Order: sequence, then structure tokens, then C-alpha cells
Amino acid sequence: MSEHTPTGATPQEPSGSEPVRLDQGHVQGSGGIPERFSNPGLPPHVLRNADRDDKAAKRAERQVAALFTLSILGTLLFVVSYFIVDVDDTVWVPFTNEMSLANLLLGLGLAFSLLGIGLGAVHWAKTLMPDTEVVEMRHPMRSAEADRQAFVDTMVDGAESSQLTRRPLLKATFAGAMGLFALPLVVQLVGSLGPLPKNDLSVTFWNGEKGEDGTYTPKKLRLHKDPEDTPIKPGDVTIGSVFHIQPEGLLERPDFLDEMSKASVLLMRLNPEDFQDTDKGRKAREWGYQGIVAYSKVCTHVGCPVGLYEQTTHHLLCPCHQSTFDVTNDCEVIFGPAGHPLPQLKITVDSEGYLIADQPFQEPVGPSFWERG
Repeated sequence: MSEHTPTGATPQEPSGSEPVRLDQGHVQGSGGIPERFSNPGLPPHVLRNADRDDKAAKRAERQVAALFTLSILGTLLFVVSYFIVDVDDTVWVPFTNEMSLANLLLGLGLAFSLLGIGLGAVHWAKTLMPDTEVVEMRHPMRSAEADRQAFVDTMVDGAESSQLTRRPLLKATFAGAMGLFALPLVVQLVGSLGPLPKNDLSVTFWNGEKGEDGTYTPKKLRLHKDPEDTPIKPGDVTIGSVFHIQPEGLLERPDFLDEMSKASVLLMRLNPEDFQDTDKGRKAREWGYQGIVAYSKVCTHVGCPVGLYEQTTHHLLCPCHQSTFDVTNDCEVIFGPAGHPLPQLKITVDSEGYLIADQPFQEPVGPSFWERG
């Protein structure tokens, strides 16, 4: 008796088809495997209703066509809703309360478009396509002419056996569903890009008022400290200090955040002798006022805010990708991936002694784009 056998239990040798019980302890097997496994075979093929009755096949065809038609209607619902329904319209939906009518119709349209194709393809395969087991023997991988012809014959036979060529209604609705299914993707890609930027990438709030004809009326705007929104005088800017600047009147506009992303300026003061004796250095000094210079805060790499200023080296640094600009040489790029110097804002003072923009940026601010290079 095994030490694992409970008291009073009599161990029994298991047969080849019985599992070993936990109370039998260690069991010595006979070992060995059969020389050949018998072929289990395949169960007999059972014909479906559509295989035996042409009326059932016709009924299945109409059902598949109805599902593909549902997909077509879903796609049309998506496209029509995209162009007609206003995004601000709302509707009450049970369990979700108020929601956007446009989102609801777009979601239902795309859902029916996908659902119709999916259910139609499954029902087509289950009722009309052949369901017999097919065995393909292995053969060398080669592209002989006979193999190519055999492939063509197989495709033709498949089209015949799936009854695609015999049932034009099925073919037409399936082609319509698959053809229109791509429309929502194309509509979203083309319609959601928004209007063309025109010259919006080349102008900022410093350019002044935009007229109905698209031209800008220049205005010499005062430089206002951010976030105080108060004007600044040259005496307020000491050597080594840095001010974040916004144009006068910017915060009064409803779209001030968009304009602020392009019009932000860094204001700093250098000793006039610190500017390099180069064309760029002289231009930077001349566009400033008594050593005070103003440069765009938007990095010319990917648009990050340039907010680090080294007083001793007069370098501006972008914290995102370490682009470094030399203020003494018109913010020339001396390190990092930025492709252009920071644009300079030409400044002077008005009759009350406040710093103003003498002219807007003379080049686009921010990252490079296709027209800027």
C-alpha cells in the first residue's frame, strides 16, 4: 500500500483510458505509443437550406442585400449629417441626457455603415458561400504558368460557387456598400482640415487692424508688460532684466489666446557696446532703443516659448530642444535644431515716453513652414 493511499482504501491499477486518481499515489505506466494514429476523418457534410431550396437561397440573397443597403444608408447619413447638422445643436438621449446631435448622427451613421458590411459578409458566408472542407496538398513554392492559371481558375470558380455572378442584386449592393464606405474617411480628412491659413502665419497683432479687403492698417502699439497689461518706459528696463511683452489692446479681443501665441515678445536691455560689430549686430542695435531690444518669444524650431536668458552671455535658450540664440548678433542660432533667428520687433518711444512698436515683424514668427523654407 502506498503512503499516499488513505486507510481502508484498496489501490487499483488504472486502465489505459482512465485517469490516475489522487488517492492512488505513484503509478508505473506501461509506456509506448501506437505505431500509427488512425485518421479520425471528417463528419458528413450537412446541406444548408440555401443549398437545397432555391427560394431559401433567394431569401438569403435579399437578407444580405438588405444588410449592405443598411451600410449604404449609414454612410449617407454620416455624410449628410457632417455637412448639414450644426455642431452646436443638442438632443436629449436616454441615459446620457443632452448630447451633440451632430456627434450622435455621425456615430450612428458610421456604426450602421460598419455593421451592415460586417453582418452582410458573415451572413453571405454562412448561407451562400461554399462550406465544404477543402484540403490542399503541400507543393513546392514556385510561380509556374500552370500555377498562375490554376489561381485564375480558382478565383473564377470561387465567384461562381459564391453565386456572385448569378445574383446581380447581391453584387450591386455589396459593391455600393464597399465603395461608399470610404467616404466618411475621405470627408473627415478633407473637411476637417479647416480653412486655408492664407497669410495668418505671416502676420501678428503687431501688424494692426485687419480691413475687410484683407489688408492691415499699421498701428504703433505700445509694449505692455505681461500679465500686468501696463505700458513700459525705457527707464523700467535695466541691464540684465527681461520682460514678457504683449501688444496694447490684445487682451480685449475674444481670440486673444490665438493672437498671444504669435505676438509674445521678450524685452531686454544690453549695453550698446555689447552688440557685435557685424551687419546683424548693428541691425539689432539700430532696431532697438538705447540698447533695449525686443524679439519674438516663439522658437523657430517647433514653436516652444523661449524663456531663458543668460545675462552674462546674452543668450536666449529654448527649454524644449536647447536651441540657443545670440542676442548680440540679432538672435542668430548658435546651437540646437532651430532653423532661423528669432524675428526682431523694431521699437521706439511715443510722445509720452512709452516704448512702442515702430513697425511689425518683418518676417513670419514661429516654426518654419512650406512658404518660409
